[in-house]
Amino acid sequence: MSVATITAGRIMKGQLQDKSGEETVLAMDKFHHAGLSKTYSVDRQVADSASTATAYLCGVKAMFYTLGLSGQARKDVCGSEKGNQVKSVLVDAYEDGKATGIVTTTRINHATPAGAYAHTASRKWYGDAQLSEDARKNGCRDIAQQFFDSSHMITVAMGGGRKYFQPNTTFDPEYSTEANTRLDGQDLISKWKQKQVENGQNAKYIWNKEQFDLVNPEKTDRLLGLFQPSDMQYEAERESDKAGEPSLAEMTQKSIEILRKNSNGYFLLVEGGRIDHGHHGNHVYKALRDTVAFDDAIEKAVQMTSDDDTLIIVTADHSHTFNLGGYTDRGTPIWGLVQWNGEVQLAHDGKPYTSVSYGNGEGYQGTGTYDEMGPHHRENLTGVATGDLNYRHQTSVPLKSESHGGDDVIILARGPMSHLFHGVHQQSYIAYAMRYAACIGSVRGHCEENPEGTSYQTNNFLGMELGRAQTSTALNVQFALLIILFTCVIIMGILLHKKNSRRGYIAQQQCEDGRQL
Repeated sequence: MSVATITAGRIMKGQLQDKSGEETVLAMDKFHHAGLSKTYSVDRQVADSASTATAYLCGVKAMFYTLGLSGQARKDVCGSEKGNQVKSVLVDAYEDGKATGIVTTTRINHATPAGAYAHTASRKWYGDAQLSEDARKNGCRDIAQQFFDSSHMITVAMGGGRKYFQPNTTFDPEYSTEANTRLDGQDLISKWKQKQVENGQNAKYIWNKEQFDLVNPEKTDRLLGLFQPSDMQYEAERESDKAGEPSLAEMTQKSIEILRKNSNGYFLLVEGGRIDHGHHGNHVYKALRDTVAFDDAIEKAVQMTSDDDTLIIVTADHSHTFNLGGYTDRGTPIWGLVQWNGEVQLAHDGKPYTSVSYGNGEGYQGTGTYDEMGPHHRENLTGVATGDLNYRHQTSVPLKSESHGGDDVIILARGPMSHLFHGVHQQSYIAYAMRYAACIGSVRGHCEENPEGTSYQTNNFLGMELGRAQTSTALNVQFALLIILFTCVIIMGILLHKKNSRRGYIAQQQCEDGRQL
């Protein structure tokens, strides 16, 4: 989710509401503090989602394609995992007694969500069928297995990826001809259910929208939702899903309703993961619709929480080569052709062009204009439906999949300690800022109670513990009362002055009258 993606997503959100779009205000636009995140990894100028997830969730820069490991680990080298595991903010939160959650539109064993619980030399080891020969030989665990092993620390998890959790002798409940993929015969979903029962938890496993809607947060201690064999649907295609899927905003709401029951608080990771996938395919419409859906989830989280006690951070693991330009007219469809004063503009090759494009990817000079024999001339976009779901916007360099971008990404924050994001930061700084704000992990001195027993995060006023907003209100009321009191004093002073002046005048008159007498 690059800055260009946010800008284009803002325009799309407005245009979906029949507005020009540019003036639209996103939920994330209203956050109080902002900074930038430097996303490079230990060994790559342009990073992948695993090394970046390790940075902002664990607090260390990592090697390309590795998850939950320090920079000493090596991609695809199973033996390098030993001794290099690093702890995530989610684990710190669990160990502090907080509830924890993971919500994503990708697989729950994909790079970003797995960064919260897994330690692996390859982000591609989704299930045991994807393990390399070296990994099998040396006993490295696949990510789905690690999710199960860590599931006692995760209160809520929702996304896709159910085929990695069930044996390849079974078939998917939604797609009856599609086999699951585990080779070791384990049914990790059934084992998850049994694990929760043994731990005395009222747990629910769900895989479709109807089951999701029936989940009662007040009666649910643990929730696992796997809504697709692999990744969930793009937002633009979600309504046509066979079994139905909840939106990212709906999953966010359900998660918070369950997590907030914990009096110690909670940590929740919410990922709009298919923004990335849309960009990889040069599918602008899909990527931007998912950006809008992500912003809807942010808005839901803001509505359900308070700035007094909840820090919300919005950021990205990396950017893409997506860009926006061309001087097009206000209100032009964000995926459409560049127009000046209503007239479609032509490039130097005499053909129209779109205001959004990519630096590289499969779109190249247009659909079907590149093959292994070499490039052809750029496709003429006259009459082409560039807003189609599967249209690939044009790129400068032909690649089978569009790459990530190396530019800094935005950090937006609101709530307690949000001022910690104020400049250009290393991506690994984000994890430490979260730990500092939540008083979890190893640095806690600033959050310990003072000698009088009052937390530094609250203020004692007339025997009452007040949060930041309540304290602000109390101070404003005091200020207003002082103004009123000051005004009353001035008025009384003026009245007394007038009264004394009148008495002086009467006394003077009496003296003069006495002399005359």
